[in-house]
Amino acid sequence: MMRNNNPMLIDTHCHLDHYRPDEIGALLAHAAEAGVGEMVTIGTRLSRSAEMFALAEAYPNVWCTVGTHPHNAAEQPVPAPEAIAALAAHPRCIGIGEAGLDYFYDKAPRDVQQACFRAHVQAAALTGLPVVVHARDADDDMIRILQDERDNGGEFRFLLHCFSSGRGLAEAALGLGGYVSLSGILTFPKSSEIRDIARDVPLDRLLVETDSPYLAPVPFRGKRNEPAWVAHTARVLAEVKGIAPAALAAQTTANFRRLFAKAQVAGAA
Repeated sequence: MMRNNNPMLIDTHCHLDHYRPDEIGALLAHAAEAGVGEMVTIGTRLSRSAEMFALAEAYPNVWCTVGTHPHNAAEQPVPAPEAIAALAAHPRCIGIGEAGLDYFYDKAPRDVQQACFRAHVQAAALTGLPVVVHARDADDDMIRILQDERDNGGEFRFLLHCFSSGRGLAEAALGLGGYVSLSGILTFPKSSEIRDIARDVPLDRLLVETDSPYLAPVPFRGKRNEPAWVAHTARVLAEVKGIAPAALAAQTTANFRRLFAKAQVAGAA
């Protein structure tokens, strides 16, 4: 898709199920006007996967994932990787997650978070789909688990979503073949360290996202976020990388197609 002769952007991480159903049409229209042609609505509870499927089935430019957010890891028994993989077979599901570790809120015991995360990584290895990784205040354990699963469980692809961690995790992830996604946090005045890290991430490993309805970028910080506003994060990322916004859009969209290989057919927007 092209809008105003510019390559489209893809919001690689949003939560459309956190909006009212009657708002979705307007959100998608706003996104199209901003040059955002596709988006991925992210699963946070396996028990609600049917909602993700319904959204992706209803809108041709919406993809979905299935997974268990670390906040929700203790709500049900740790899933079997095979069970996650079976859900991910849905034709509109292009990834596993989000799953990971969150030691900032600690809403689930850390050992449960770790076991649940490992199950999702193993499902990614089974399916060949990438796992969308949530990491907050857990850099050392995240590095350890990613490396351990790679050494003992086989190859898998992954994305550090909404990156706000330290340089060590970024470098370890890149060394393991991972990708890094930047959210509106990149635009915040106090996020100079994140911008410095993003400057050093290879262009072919970068993606952009909103994590909407959360983390609205400048100049909308404090408001309810929406997929259209990924364009503001992309503009700042282009400035950080020293390239034109159109080049950044083309590169991040190409990166998305490479990582989320199941999403090769662009939706109509």
